[in-house]
Amino acid sequence: MAREQLEVLTALDAAKTQWYHFTAIVIAGMGFFTDAYDLFCISLVTKLLGRIYYYREGADAPGSLPPNVAAAVNGVAFCGTLSGQLFFGWLGDRMGRKRVYGMTLMCMVLCSIASGLSFGSTPGSVMATLCFFRFWLGFGIGGDYPLSATIMSEYANKKTRGAFIAAVFAMQGFGILTGGVVTLIVSAAFRAAFPTQAYQDAPLASTPAQADFVWRFILMFGAVPAGLHLLGTATCWFLLDIAFYSQNLFQKDIFTAINWIPKAKTMSALEEVHRIARAQTLIALCGTVPGYWFTVALIDRIGRFWIQLGGFFFMAVFMLGLAFPYHHWTTPGNHIGFVVLYALTFFFANFGPNSTTFIVPAEIFPARLRSTCHGISAAAGKLGAIVGSFGFLYLAQNKDPAKVDHGYKAGIGVRNSLFILAACNFLGMGFTFCAPESNGISLEELSGENDDGEAAAPAHARTVPV
Repeated sequence: MAREQLEVLTALDAAKTQWYHFTAIVIAGMGFFTDAYDLFCISLVTKLLGRIYYYREGADAPGSLPPNVAAAVNGVAFCGTLSGQLFFGWLGDRMGRKRVYGMTLMCMVLCSIASGLSFGSTPGSVMATLCFFRFWLGFGIGGDYPLSATIMSEYANKKTRGAFIAAVFAMQGFGILTGGVVTLIVSAAFRAAFPTQAYQDAPLASTPAQADFVWRFILMFGAVPAGLHLLGTATCWFLLDIAFYSQNLFQKDIFTAINWIPKAKTMSALEEVHRIARAQTLIALCGTVPGYWFTVALIDRIGRFWIQLGGFFFMAVFMLGLAFPYHHWTTPGNHIGFVVLYALTFFFANFGPNSTTFIVPAEIFPARLRSTCHGISAAAGKLGAIVGSFGFLYLAQNKDPAKVDHGYKAGIGVRNSLFILAACNFLGMGFTFCAPESNGISLEELSGENDDGEAAAPAHARTVPV
């Protein structure tokens, strides 16, 4: 029986690429597309939430979310994602991948809709309701990480397995890009239908009552669409997500700091949302999305190890390139160079560890533990996202108490925060050596499940390929 099962697995490994492979990519990829959209679209509307629910009469600047509310709104979904990755990763090995995968998708659809319908009689109660539904949205998203990777790895053949798993993960780029595009369309439509003035000219009129529908539409759109090795996969994912998610969620604040986006008080509410979406969409189009598809094209040629190592290295280099001459970048007229280097950090994140940390755990662990170990690795990543989303919010504040945003305490500044993120990437390079290279090796060889008594992996399956 065991030999017959192994023959079936061997046949799958050697099978030619067929239409069902691409069907599996679409099915698994749509879940990941939704994941990315739901996780990152909140960054596009937090400024708007502050203007709507925390308006302060007579203030020089538009309303903004209090620090504790901003941290909760940005980070609560990651708390749910961490829990979901652990729970659904374990459940996928017990009940079967496809059955549990359907449960996670249903959870995401329902909670996306519920997030847009958040209600309450006070600003605090609206935010509490939103955070409640986004936690459970994150819980469903968490299940998609281990399940979609595992399903795709077990459907794919040996020759193109890496590219197929990377293609599933690359749908994250389209999710991020779609978030920007949807926000651009919705904000532009509302700006055309309900003309407004800049905050400094008409504070109350700068945020029309209809703006409350903007963030709701954007959030609800998300409903449409072992041992050392484990240490390596989990830690790399943890370190990567500290940098990746902090950069993604707070890039709007960095763009304001370098004067690419004007100060909030010089714009109306919808103009601010539009400008933020335009900036983030440009970064996604020029840096984020191409990085994913470079991985799809090259991962089975270059290998997981070198792509991850190179990605961490170049992310660190470009972050240092942003940090050392930071005062130069903040001088008016110099922001273009900053934006180019910033986009390159996203390119090498995705043509690098953001893709490989998703792929490698789906390949190197035994079948009976594969989904569980992927869930643990993914949960470690979301723990990093929590650290990044909560920590960067406070640390990036100006060191001068007189220049911090309303409601915040003095931090270490954007420049020093970039140094910390660069250090995380250098650490990621070190932990990359803890996971084996899996390129061109069957899942059974990697996990030692070959019945013929051969070694768990051939001689070329080393951490550093030779």
